[in-house]
Amino acid sequence: MQNPEITILKTEILSDNWYILNKVTYSVLKKDGTTEIQSREAYDRGNGAVILLYNRQSQTVILTRQFRLPTYINGNSTGMLIEACAGLLDNDNPEDCIKRETEEETGYKISKVKKVFEAYMSPGSVTEILHFFIAEYSNDMKINDGGGLEEEGENIEVLELSFEKSLAMIDNGEIRDAKTIMLLQHMRLKGIL
Repeated sequence: MQNPEITILKTEILSDNWYILNKVTYSVLKKDGTTEIQSREAYDRGNGAVILLYNRQSQTVILTRQFRLPTYINGNSTGMLIEACAGLLDNDNPEDCIKRETEEETGYKISKVKKVFEAYMSPGSVTEILHFFIAEYSNDMKINDGGGLEEEGENIEVLELSFEKSLAMIDNGEIRDAKTIMLLQHMRLKGIL
């Protein structure tokens, strides 16, 4: 059901270089009965999926490390970010997407995933909904080295860390990626590891 207090008046494409940056002008019916015209920019990069692989026996998780330009230009001196495996849905459903991304980025072929929640990651400016998954992994599921797709410019390092170390890395600032922190905290809160 659409919000009856909001009317989209105009949408202009400001950029469609990488994804789409729109300027949206809309009217808002305020509590006092007056209408106000507002304008905001919204970046539409599609929706995505993220997964935390974990091994119950060894008490480990699989994370990735890669260069992220936005963090580099905003204070991350190396630009390298430790993250849970993630990717855009493109035309896939979330479950198929995350299985494909897991294999491409980490080298693990998983067949069973569990969706734990969905979240808007930066709702003030980005339209993306992220689908969060967890899945168990074992060494026999490793089918290649991972690292991402060369044609997509990916250069991903695969990390296997103890669960306790990954939690400590949040505390000391080595892990600063929101989706990764959310999944690690989910695992902690639910007592999965």
